[in-house]
Amino acid sequence: MNEETRIEKAYALAREHYAEWGVDTEAALSALDAIPVSLPCWQGDDVRGFEGAADLSGSGLAVPGARPGRARHGDELRADLDRALSLLPGPHRVNLHAIYAETGGTPVERDALEPEHFSRWRDWAGDRGLGLDMNPTFFAHPRAADGLTLTHPDPGIREFWIAHGAACRRIGASLGRAAGSACVTNVWIPDGFRDEPADRGAPRDRLRESLDAVFAEPLEPAENLDSVESKLFGLGTEGYVAGSYDFYVAYALSRRKLLCLDTGHFHPTESVADKISALLPFLPGLLLHVSRGVRWDSDHVPALDDALLSLAREVAAGDRRSRIRLALDHFEAGINRVAAWVAGARNLRKALLAALLRPGDLLRAREAAGDATGLFVLGEEAKDLPRGAVWDRYCLVSGVPPGRDWIEAVEAYERDVIARREG
Repeated sequence: MNEETRIEKAYALAREHYAEWGVDTEAALSALDAIPVSLPCWQGDDVRGFEGAADLSGSGLAVPGARPGRARHGDELRADLDRALSLLPGPHRVNLHAIYAETGGTPVERDALEPEHFSRWRDWAGDRGLGLDMNPTFFAHPRAADGLTLTHPDPGIREFWIAHGAACRRIGASLGRAAGSACVTNVWIPDGFRDEPADRGAPRDRLRESLDAVFAEPLEPAENLDSVESKLFGLGTEGYVAGSYDFYVAYALSRRKLLCLDTGHFHPTESVADKISALLPFLPGLLLHVSRGVRWDSDHVPALDDALLSLAREVAAGDRRSRIRLALDHFEAGINRVAAWVAGARNLRKALLAALLRPGDLLRAREAAGDATGLFVLGEEAKDLPRGAVWDRYCLVSGVPPGRDWIEAVEAYERDVIARREG
């Protein structure tokens, strides 16, 4: 029996099994195929960008590992993304940072960036039918060396970063217009202090004013959606972070912005999944940056663990899908970088499939009837339903390798392409 026949037979049995639980696998697969996931371009080069910076100064970030063969310029980075995308089922986008501008060898300051500096990304994405997302880069720059940007006491430095944020919004709108799909331009800053500050209020007052200036120019929501992202702490900001969760919840609510929840930016025992249904009734939408924190915000590749499954279940529920944007936000240099993209994206989509295959109607009926026993027992039994057979069929019809077969393609690409890179 060849693999295609085996997968089809296994799927036919799985489809019957799920139908007994009131689940339509074809409807689940159709819903799954309408959820795009944005891949972080920075996974391919360890957040180096194209400005020539050798470190992440003033960022509070750290990239673990030093595997040879990181992408050194746009053509290599896009080639690596092409290899990853060829192994992924479903629709995708690509998430850019400002440091991935291509300026033709002429230095361009960040406050002077224009849409033309991302034209190669725009054309590449257009040829592949991909949407693009955008992030200003408020780190790895001389004017961020002390870890302060939009909260800086120096008005001149704040104005520089305000101009940078505004420029990135215009770039985002241009990318969204070209793609026919709104670009999410997400603002995250590293600003904070290693120890207890003398004044907690003043930096946040400056941040509120700076953000208002960044967002002052009206842009079409069909082209650009603004998002703000909080953080619990970072390297060098253990004592205080200006852009905390509470600050950005209040800001997003009052300014009608998307709120970005990064799964690594919270206490390790805090449930990001639980925040979704609490926030969505009051916000225009959410952006989820999905990574895996291990004891701290370490941006590991997402694993198919309970936290990811819970997050996906909240995303997939009811009408929430249309109001939530999904992006990966890991950077891992200790394993094959292309494999990190593929594994992270496949795990997120597997979690979404598990959520869509969950017998929600049956479980909600038990809950409505006050049947706590049936709710618990059936929920546990449903975990053994054969979702792996449905996943393999999804990969088959999507034209990508099912199961573990994709790793061979990644290893061949590393051997034939990545291993030949120098530096």
